[in-house]
Amino acid sequence: MATKTITIMDDAYELLTCNKRKDESFSDVIRRSFTKKVDIMRFAGIWNGIPDKEIDEMEKIIANRRRKATIDGLQKAQ
Repeated sequence: MATKTITIMDDAYELLTCNKRKDESFSDVIRRSFTKKVDIMRFAGIWNGIPDKEIDEMEKIIANRRRKATIDGLQKAQ
């Protein structure tokens, strides 16, 4: 596998660092960031028929994971 050395500004490095997951390399972050995204409309109605109580619980779990990811990213940037 060939490697390339690039120069980036500090703010760009911080963005990469904040978006980097524990198990990812910087190359993985760049690939994930620039890969074509899935059309979200493909998932429209997917939760249809799930009881409201279960949806509320899933939304809480998602919110907690997002909050934790934000905190982890900010701590890595320091």
